[in-house]
Amino acid sequence: MLAELHVENFGLMETVRLNFGCGLTVFTGETGAGKSMLIDALGVLLGGRANTDLIRHGESRARIEGVFDDLAPEYLLRLEEAGYPAEDGQLFLFREINSTGKNVCRVQGRSIPLTLYRSLCVGLVDIHGQIEHLSLFRPETHQDLLDALGGLQGEVDVVNEAAKTYQRIIRKERELSISEDERQKREEYLRYQIEEIERVSPVPGEEEELLQEKKRLSNSERITSLVSEAYGALYEGSAGKPAAIDMLGQARKALQELDRLDDTLNVYGQIESVYYSVEDLAEQIRAYRDDFEFEPERLDQIEERLILLKKLRRFGTTLEEVLEKNASMLEELDQITHVQEQFEKINNEKQTTRKAYEIVAEQLSLKRREIATGIEKGLALELADLGLEKSRFEVRFMPNEEPAKGGAETAEFYFSANLGEPPKPLAKVASGGEMSRLMLALKSLLAKVESVGTFIFDEVDSGVGGRTIHRVGEKLAKIAQDKQVFCITHAAQVAAFAEAHYGIVKEVNGERTRTRVDSLSEVDRVEELARMLGGGEIEITRKHAQELRQRSARGTMFGA
Repeated sequence: MLAELHVENFGLMETVRLNFGCGLTVFTGETGAGKSMLIDALGVLLGGRANTDLIRHGESRARIEGVFDDLAPEYLLRLEEAGYPAEDGQLFLFREINSTGKNVCRVQGRSIPLTLYRSLCVGLVDIHGQIEHLSLFRPETHQDLLDALGGLQGEVDVVNEAAKTYQRIIRKERELSISEDERQKREEYLRYQIEEIERVSPVPGEEEELLQEKKRLSNSERITSLVSEAYGALYEGSAGKPAAIDMLGQARKALQELDRLDDTLNVYGQIESVYYSVEDLAEQIRAYRDDFEFEPERLDQIEERLILLKKLRRFGTTLEEVLEKNASMLEELDQITHVQEQFEKINNEKQTTRKAYEIVAEQLSLKRREIATGIEKGLALELADLGLEKSRFEVRFMPNEEPAKGGAETAEFYFSANLGEPPKPLAKVASGGEMSRLMLALKSLLAKVESVGTFIFDEVDSGVGGRTIHRVGEKLAKIAQDKQVFCITHAAQVAAFAEAHYGIVKEVNGERTRTRVDSLSEVDRVEELARMLGGGEIEITRKHAQELRQRSARGTMFGA
């Protein structure tokens, strides 16, 4: 649950520090005082969209900090696996919006990217606002809500994976299902391309070797001259110039004699090593010279081969890529020439994967229908508590002809608020007030299975009046027995049920306007309830407010 919230320079809120406990907490105030701004700040803290317009005028940044404790075991495990373990069972979140547009996100005091921050915030708070009513008007959201209420996401994932496997086989079948004429043309084209590559028969690395050989043969005259010059200088010598090996021989002989007369210099071994190294080097150069052959026709062969290899460049920038292209064309050609075998193989795979899908989809369908029956019964009781005793809620399933993500059927909610009227699609029959009560009833069911510890309701009583508004308060108080519940409301009948009550006030201080959030004492609560009840005679409304508090307190005490 949310234990602490600190908001600074957010909208009209200058500095707001709040501590929260369990149960039902309400926020009330005049229209425009900034009640929804507090929910907006919490939304930003939880990774919602943040822009510079949210920064208080004249300030360079806005900050929101929150501390959560009493976290669900699965959420604690998720934090541990992500590398941000809870500290003494608590989670610390921080979000800063700068006027430069830069956002700072911290978890447990460590800065992290926004995408990771958002993922870690999932599952902390369930925020329900008036806009959420609209999701019930969209049939495509109904099945997700049904699965959420039933805790079926694991089963849905298994079905989705089976559907993906089946659809992948179907795509392969479509790719093979081209006309015979097109297949024949493609086969001829592939054979022509493959034959062109195989006529050349390129070898990986061949082009580099040929270029090196071409370079050597093109400079054969200069190479021969340099080799002869090097060999002559090392071993043969020339007119008036002794060879290096002869001069080293003289030095070797002198040092050998020196070593016999005085062994303190001790360098004879070195000259011996140098002498034989030069002799070996001269032998290598001689062998290279004797083996070096220049064949003009070989240079022509290399040129011709390089031209052939260059023509293959349209299949790839390197010979390795050319050979990879050849292999892929051979594979495609094999598929085309053995298309019947491919069709048989794919047909077998299709039957196998479809059967596998149908097994898991049927298991999901059975669970969905079981959950749907439970929801219908549960909602009947919840809606009766909210003044819709005669209403009927149904979950209807429309079968899908082909295996698809989501399962073998599509769920849609049907509703009738009046006795004798058949249920119709929800979007066509429910009024705003009925939709508010229906969403509250669904949330009441969700609270029993959802691991989220905090529920927030923003004006869930919108469009509801009369005795029913009191029942909305009872329902919120009932949900708050299992969850931490925050509620923004204009209804005194709802606010009276709260265990904690905050008044939100917009005030002018000097030349600035700010929103203040005050924790109300019992006396202040009665005054606030009296204001919300309205009326010209303040004593009458104050007395009514006191009675409302007493009655609501009794209702909460004995289980609303």
